[in-house]
Amino acid sequence: MEVQAGLMSRFAVQFEQHNLSAVEFEVLMRLARSPNHELRMTDLAAQTSLSTSGVTRVVDRMERDGLLCRRACPSDRRSAYAVVTESGMNRLTETLPGHVQLIQDWFVGQLEPAALEGLLDSLRVVRDAVHPGATAGSSASGGVAAGGATPPDATADAARGGAPGAR
Repeated sequence: MEVQAGLMSRFAVQFEQHNLSAVEFEVLMRLARSPNHELRMTDLAAQTSLSTSGVTRVVDRMERDGLLCRRACPSDRRSAYAVVTESGMNRLTETLPGHVQLIQDWFVGQLEPAALEGLLDSLRVVRDAVHPGATAGSSASGGVAAGGATPPDATADAARGGAPGAR
C-alpha cells in the first residue's frame, strides 16, 4: 500500500498541473486506447472499478469540460458510449510526457529489466484474478487488450520508451 500511495501522491501533483483528477486521467487513457477512442459507459465502469453512477458523474463533469462527449449506441437505445473529444486528446497528450517520466523515475527505473518483466507478468495474473472486467469492452486476448495496453503494459511501454498501447 505504501508503494501505491507514494506513486499516487506524485501522480496527483502532476495531474493537478493539467487540471485533471486521477480518475479523469484514467478515463482519458482507457478511452484513448480503445477502438475509435470510445467505450460503452458500462464497460468504462467495469474497467475503472467505478459504479455506473460514478462513471456517469465523472463523464458528466468531463463532458462539461469539453474532454468527452456521449454517443448513442446504434444497436441498443439504453446504452451510450463515452468518446474522447479533440480537446480531451490534447489534454492527454499534454499530460502523458510528465506522467511517463514519473513512471520511469519512480517505478520502472527502480528495477532491473528482468525484475520488471517478472513483476509485470505477475501483476497481469493478479489483475485478471481480482478484476476480470479490467479489459471489458476491448478486444481482449489473454487479459491484454488488442490495440490498447492494460495498466501494467502501459508501465512496460514507458520502460521501453514507447507510448501506452504501442506494443
